[in-house]
Amino acid sequence: MKPSRDRRRDDRPARKGGQDGRPPPEARPERPQKPQKAHADGPRAEPSRAAEPAPARRPLSRREGALPAERLPLILEVAPNDDYALLDSGAGQKLEQYGPYRIVRPEGQAIWQPALGEREWAKADAIFTGDTDEEGMGRWRFPHAPLGETWPMRHDGIDYLGRFTSFRHVGVFPEQASHWDHMAGLIEAARRPVKVLNLFGYTGLASLVAARAGAEVTHVDASKKAIGWARENQEAARLADKPIRWICEDAMKFAEREERRGSRYDIVLFDPPAFGRGPKGEVWQLFDDLPALADLCRAILTPKPLAVVLTAYSIRASFFAIHGLMRDTFAGMGGRVESGELVIREKSAGRALSTSLFSRWVAK
Repeated sequence: MKPSRDRRRDDRPARKGGQDGRPPPEARPERPQKPQKAHADGPRAEPSRAAEPAPARRPLSRREGALPAERLPLILEVAPNDDYALLDSGAGQKLEQYGPYRIVRPEGQAIWQPALGEREWAKADAIFTGDTDEEGMGRWRFPHAPLGETWPMRHDGIDYLGRFTSFRHVGVFPEQASHWDHMAGLIEAARRPVKVLNLFGYTGLASLVAARAGAEVTHVDASKKAIGWARENQEAARLADKPIRWICEDAMKFAEREERRGSRYDIVLFDPPAFGRGPKGEVWQLFDDLPALADLCRAILTPKPLAVVLTAYSIRASFFAIHGLMRDTFAGMGGRVESGELVIREKSAGRALSTSLFSRWVAK
């Protein structure tokens, strides 16, 4: 994972709406800014370092054997629940409920108009403005009362900390819950020791879900700050006794080293940024480097693997592109490749807000 995923997920500056936080009708999504950091989803980029010489590219060739079966398009949906709800969206913004707080953030996919009235949007506790260069909470506005940097949140009984960050994220991507539930089911159904590798792990929710389900987890992220947040979440979740290794490292380098060591995993999760830099200046370009990383993920699987899950945000591609890559990568291994989109179902008008593409290979 490279140091943070700073401006990875559709980092559009927030539009300036009325005092109530609801976007004006004429608002139009702005052009995305160029991502600047490396890792999957993480804290704001640290000062850049001189890039290391580019390593030799991993040799790739088409694998022999039948392609896995396929299932597509598969739309994985997160519905409103007590922990999280997409209350409304439109005009380039979204209104969400995270535990006790209502939050307004930019959302370039929401090209329709809001279904709820201004009064509902005016109840927001926090609004991401993005109109300063300040670190931390300086890019947020709190209309009713000042709020702390963190607040208690929960996912399916796992406590963790929400966090107001300078890059508009809040420490969790709720659409990933579909993958977490699927992974937990695989771990529990295996009825044997399961090892999970979580690359670009960010604040660790997937790692905590896997550990609670009974897996031994290795969590890799290139951001020291994100690793620190993940450890805080482990304490908040009261899962400190679970076997999780927290590793601050470049994802590609770590996977290459695991291949040389002979380390193997039953499940691999990887959620790479479109662009990023590692802690030692390593450069990541998704379309250039993803095929090699996918090949590495196959290489470090156990003889009886369970799944490999790839998620891709903010890229100009169809899920058919990563679907084709995953089928080629896992040729000869049987199983099935399932690909599509992760969406969140809106509470107000029932619209589906697309958040990312995914493709996953499952053994059964």
